Amino acid sequence: MSGSVRLSLDPASLAGYITRQVNAFFPDGELARASDLLDLFPTVIERLDHCFSHVGNRYFFDGETPVFSHLHADQYAMLLYLASFAVGRTPGGRALATKLFLLNKVLHGIDAYFEVELPAVFLFVHPLASVLGRGTYGEFLLVYQRCGVGSNHGIYPTLGEYCTLRPGAAVLGNSRLGRNCTVATESLVLDRDIPSNSTYIGNPRDFVIRPSADLAAIWRHNPKMEIE
Repeated sequence: MSGSVRLSLDPASLAGYITRQVNAFFPDGELARASDLLDLFPTVIERLDHCFSHVGNRYFFDGETPVFSHLHADQYAMLLYLASFAVGRTPGGRALATKLFLLNKVLHGIDAYFEVELPAVFLFVHPLASVLGRGTYGEFLLVYQRCGVGSNHGIYPTLGEYCTLRPGAAVLGNSRLGRNCTVATESLVLDRDIPSNSTYIGNPRDFVIRPSADLAAIWRHNPKMEIE
């Protein structure tokens, strides 16, 4: 299997663990099988490996290799999203993808639908009550708890690379966040463009935009991370 990430359970055990949870929470007579996931795990684990290798946190990367634990809630939430995304793109996979999405919602309180395409590198940090809608997401997306990305009058926002949504932040409607933007805690961006390398604080009626050139410290540095 591709990917060097060190898993807390081997792929077969992990697939069985997930499908047993699915069947326990959604006993509708349509049993999920471990093989339904295991066939897709090379792709899922490869994405997990790539994503975790960019996270500068000892629980995600030990200095030599990415690390995954099924008992680390943020990591497991990310895996369930990746699994639902992969399953949802297979013929006849919609029912299982929906259950994986709902399992993530039940266990972690995050609404990240399997049809929503998150970037190759993203990070959930205690993402309880966060809702990630059908926006366009740039690489190195960092999402905390109670965040929202959604539509206004049917229009969804675009988030550039290295965007951070602090706890309670929301980005709605015809909004465009440039590269390396942070939406501060409890702040709302609605139908507004935010320039690159800045922090937005406030709401549509009362806000400030402050320059902020530093990337989030959680990301492991590489030459492509230079501030433009």
